[in-house]
Amino acid sequence: MARTSVPDVLAAIRGVDFPAGKDRLVTAARAASAPEEVIKVLRGMPSERYANREEVARSVRVDPAADLDHDAAQRIERAREGGRPGLSQHLREEPRTPIQEEFGR
Repeated sequence: MARTSVPDVLAAIRGVDFPAGKDRLVTAARAASAPEEVIKVLRGMPSERYANREEVARSVRVDPAADLDHDAAQRIERAREGGRPGLSQHLREEPRTPIQEEFGR
């Protein structure tokens, strides 16, 4: 199974003028002959208007291993920034609280 990364997605939408909607991003990626995995990632985003490339980067779901080229501080900062409310975010495990541990939730 092929994997994609945030830089791959951003490269596919390089020529897009923002703000832009999801449909425009998908169309631009197809016009740029982006790989099918990148198109799938863009189609999986919520139908919102994105103000810039950073909002797109925070909204796409990619393989968690795509961050392997970042150091720990960069990954922490990226996780702290999150995305706009209601948008998809990078999948990550959150630590369980002591109460959740005690009750097995």
